[in-house]
Amino acid sequence: MLKHIDSIDCQFPELSVGDVVFIRIPVGLFLKVAEASNSWSNHVGIIVGRDGADWIVAESCVPFVRKRHLREFVARSERGRFVVRRMNRALTEIEQAKLREAADRRMGLLYHTGFDLHSRRQFCSKFVREVLEEACGEAVGDVETFATLLARNPQTSLAFWRMWFFGFIPWRRETVTPDSLLRSSHLHTLMAN
Repeated sequence: MLKHIDSIDCQFPELSVGDVVFIRIPVGLFLKVAEASNSWSNHVGIIVGRDGADWIVAESCVPFVRKRHLREFVARSERGRFVVRRMNRALTEIEQAKLREAADRRMGLLYHTGFDLHSRRQFCSKFVREVLEEACGEAVGDVETFATLLARNPQTSLAFWRMWFFGFIPWRRETVTPDSLLRSSHLHTLMAN
């Protein structure tokens, strides 16, 4: 089902708290994330509520976790492309409330430019994974080391990642990517554009 950016509003009651929204930000580091994971998507957020006619997306972005309107979130995507995916089972009202609380507890936390899953700091896919796991007990997306991630796509520029990590790629560091959430069997696609 295709939707235009301007149409993402109250006309689509099928959107719900807990829906996961994937976009592609056409900027340096984010493009390298997409390249490393061999994916079109490099950023992800989660719907946490409504504000009048627009949905609210919580996201971990540079420099910190914040909320923004869905229309604004999607407008940042290259050529307006986005995908909305949903848990395979409906979230209960209690789980939706827990999800909002989990997102709110992380508001203002700084972005982790080293993508360390075990840091207190956040990055987009870690944020969405943690919020969903805390709210409904399901771990969405695959945890993998940088060694596994970068070996899967031999065309990835290791020179960029060496530079990014000041000469030493943290090969054993665990992370989770937007692509692993996008491919998760715990989610199904609701909308794509």
